[in-house]
Amino acid sequence: MLAAHKLTSIPTAADSPEVGPGEFQCQLKVVVLFVVDPADTFDQPLQEMKRRLHKKYLLLILAYSGLLLLIPYVLDYRDKSVQLGKHGLPQQQPRCPDLENSAALFWDNGYKVNGSDAPEPAVNRSQSRIHIYLHATWRTGSSFLGELFNQHPDVFYLYEPMWHIWQALYPGDAGSLQGAVRDMMNALYRCDFSVLKLYAGTQNITTSFIFGWKMNKVICSEPLCEAHRRHDVGLVREDQCAKCQRRDIRELERECKKYPVMVIKGVRVLDLSTLVPLMKDSAINLQIIQLFRDPRAVHNSRLKSKQALVKESIQVLRSKKQTDKYKRLLVPSNRVNRAESYVSSAMELICDNWLGDMMLVLNAPLWIRRNYLRIRYEDLVLHPMQELQRLYRFSNLSTSPALERFALNMTHGQGYSSDKPFLISSRDAKEAIYAWRERLSVEQINQVEAYCSEVMRQLGYQKNSQSKALLSAQI
Repeated sequence: MLAAHKLTSIPTAADSPEVGPGEFQCQLKVVVLFVVDPADTFDQPLQEMKRRLHKKYLLLILAYSGLLLLIPYVLDYRDKSVQLGKHGLPQQQPRCPDLENSAALFWDNGYKVNGSDAPEPAVNRSQSRIHIYLHATWRTGSSFLGELFNQHPDVFYLYEPMWHIWQALYPGDAGSLQGAVRDMMNALYRCDFSVLKLYAGTQNITTSFIFGWKMNKVICSEPLCEAHRRHDVGLVREDQCAKCQRRDIRELERECKKYPVMVIKGVRVLDLSTLVPLMKDSAINLQIIQLFRDPRAVHNSRLKSKQALVKESIQVLRSKKQTDKYKRLLVPSNRVNRAESYVSSAMELICDNWLGDMMLVLNAPLWIRRNYLRIRYEDLVLHPMQELQRLYRFSNLSTSPALERFALNMTHGQGYSSDKPFLISSRDAKEAIYAWRERLSVEQINQVEAYCSEVMRQLGYQKNSQSKALLSAQI
């Protein structure tokens, strides 16, 4: 005789009222079949023994099924709540919205939080070439930071080469372009500039195709051009460099391979997780210098250059359009001044990305943290000598009196900024740092402080009500 016993439903996490939306729900149905010999109906002791065995089998099945349900639940939600501090602020969440996805780049490859047992990738320690990326966003003073490397005679420097991608693939959103950005960097750090042909529309490109070539010390110096001598420290004169003969891109590749340090400055990498594969690549062993600045000063500078930044701001906003939070930012609150609305809205994303980068580094393996340097713009311009030494020490570069004088002179100029927002020139450091207090309204200041409250706390920027005493103390 064939008999069937059916366990119709086993309570799971879905049966509990505490289970929140988005967590998995399931029911487990188990059917146990066993054969009963009719002759056994007359053998009561044997029948009783079989019933006991069947109960044991059912209990084993239930225990095994419960274990199967528990394992994925633990794995899926073990890192659901990640916080920077003990007390979060209500305005900006003390976590990155996509932190779990970014940190997974470490964890999925066997790395543990804080690098406790994280093996360092195999790196050829005999290699003399160093690759550095200056990681920043728009209007943080990254051009000045990059110029400190452009002036060094041992550095091959590229200014914003990923600009070509954003121009060629517009209106693609910033998020979808991150893979192309990383691939271009991967090629450039190997001195393979043929990747630029993908975005040039022609196979015959010269040094004049390089974005910012008229300010590039290598392109505008011997042996590629006689306008400057490579070891002379000072800003490149664009009018003189414009007279230089255009060189084939392969000549620039040969020059690139001569330099012990290569530095790329960019603002089009949204978050550090994009760069992790290049940091793990033993042929590149990428080092990162990340530049931060007071979000209120960044916002003030972005508003000053809003017409030049509106297209990039829209691309950044589109990269987050899938969430309701950022859909709101894509709708200008004031259609009369759409440029200002888009530029202002992008500030919220910038602070979210900064916070995500901080969390990623905080939870990264030790070898990641050793190849990462954080610097504040305010420290760089108020203490240029000390910060220059710190930057060069991290980059295995030596300083010189000429380079130190250059850094000092660039921060002790006249005025806040030039009429051309992207022009590198000597500035008054203190005026550049605190200009936002005079140019931003109270409403604008409060808005940025609400967007970026946790970032400001982590970076040591005090809110407006506390900042007057800080300003007096620093000056």
